[in-house]
Amino acid sequence: MQIRKMTHEDLPSATALCLEAFMLAVAPSLSAQGVETFAKVAAKEAFAERMASDNLMLVCVAEGTLVGLIELKEGRHVAMLFVAPLWQRRGVGKRLVNAALEQARADVVTVRASLSSVAAYEGYGFALAGEEGEFAGLIYQPMEKRLSL
Repeated sequence: MQIRKMTHEDLPSATALCLEAFMLAVAPSLSAQGVETFAKVAAKEAFAERMASDNLMLVCVAEGTLVGLIELKEGRHVAMLFVAPLWQRRGVGKRLVNAALEQARADVVTVRASLSSVAAYEGYGFALAGEEGEFAGLIYQPMEKRLSL
């Protein structure tokens, strides 16, 4: 398994991976608006725009295939973390989180975790940080991890 920065060549695979994992694990619990909102955020063009800004995007490649990705916004907020369904529970998420946290630029890293991913984030050392929220149909649990920089 290799962790590296996402490239423009990765965009089609990254979008497909995010949508596949999201549709299986998150979409069933959301409204049509939430699914539509996520589809816009995971689109190739949206990824490309964020790549050009201050967002760190890392991918995990195994057996020649993109199997996971993480996006760290402004060095302090996990905006996306997805692992291909067949690669879940194999340490891909943990490796991605650790690689991103090594490049964090804040004492506290936050995430708006989908409800189905709260347990995974707890496993990565994040703690609940407030009440459940909703944005454009996406339901989330605020969480945070304090770092010793």
